[in-house]
Amino acid sequence: MDKDERFPLLPVITGFFVCVLVLIPSTAAKFIAVGPFNIAGATLIFPIAFIFNDVLTEVYGYERSRRIIWVGFAAQVFAAGVYALIDVWPPASFWDKQAEYSAILGQAPRIVLASLTAYFCGEFINSYILSRMKYSQNGKRGSAQAVRFAASTFFGQLIDSSVFMIVGFYGVLANSDLLKTIVTIWLLKSAYEILLLPLSMRLSNWIKVREGIDRIDAPENTNYSPFKI
Repeated sequence: MDKDERFPLLPVITGFFVCVLVLIPSTAAKFIAVGPFNIAGATLIFPIAFIFNDVLTEVYGYERSRRIIWVGFAAQVFAAGVYALIDVWPPASFWDKQAEYSAILGQAPRIVLASLTAYFCGEFINSYILSRMKYSQNGKRGSAQAVRFAASTFFGQLIDSSVFMIVGFYGVLANSDLLKTIVTIWLLKSAYEILLLPLSMRLSNWIKVREGIDRIDAPENTNYSPFKI
């Protein structure tokens, strides 16, 4: 039996993680009002990817999480390619919604690059910090677990928001507006995930019991390079 076959919930979590990532391009096309804030619709679901990453790293360890981050990256590249292909493909003679399709699912190369780069950097920073903190805390639960979940999210979202805005909008927005947007998105996403901490902690602890695993990555036995698959 393959060593991952004894963890039946792992492919389920992976599926939901990838589903969230594939939904991001289409939901990002609409801006929604949340109280006084106007945000892209994807802001509501993208932090869920970080929650899944927290759960994966907390339960199964950095190395399994790293493989799933790469699966998510490949799914995003594939989705972006399909959206772009269908966008440029000549439409049927009776179909008159090309402009609408392009507005919602059309792929601007710079934004695609920004999204993929931000995802790659943010998710690996998140996973790395959580893994190292769990080792230093000897895998303690309760308040220690909450601290490592919050800290990894805080820094992961900072990197994600900064990379996305700089790669996607540097030179388009004034530097002051760029910085303001980075801080706003970062704090909103971080607050979102902190509010959901009770749920993500309970979920991860339930999975530990159900799967019979609570991985603690020893640094001397863990290759933290994001490029080792």
